[in-house]
Amino acid sequence: MKDEGQRRRRGSREEAAFVDLLRTTDMLSRGPGRAIKAADLTSNQYNVLRILRGAPEGLACGEVAERMLTRDPDITRLLDRMEKRGLITRSREEKDRRTVVTRITAEGLKLLGKLDEPVQEAHRKQLGHLGRERLRALAGLLAACREKVE
Repeated sequence: MKDEGQRRRRGSREEAAFVDLLRTTDMLSRGPGRAIKAADLTSNQYNVLRILRGAPEGLACGEVAERMLTRDPDITRLLDRMEKRGLITRSREEKDRRTVVTRITAEGLKLLGKLDEPVQEAHRKQLGHLGRERLRALAGLLAACREKVE
């Protein structure tokens, strides 16, 4: 018989679902992560490039931080490294000198373009077998989870 310290505590269904989500997130991030890492980028840097590609007019640093998939407490340092590498530029706005606008460079767009197909292929390999309807249902369930958190 197991002593009290060795018994596994039965968690709630919510806890089990949470652990499953964490485990699945870790596993799913590995596929695209390999392509991103091969380009000498972190997942957060890749995320910034994707955000900025969708905002050709540029975004303030705080807005980039708000759109990130995962929170990076030191967004300024992240952007510093990317600017040094020539993937983004930052400039003060003429109208409001307090605002610094971040934009993706041609080099950043080129790198992101090279990653588009390998990352999409990784997503197809990992989730394509679910089919359109199950993917839509999964997206709906995940959105419902986020509603109560945000």
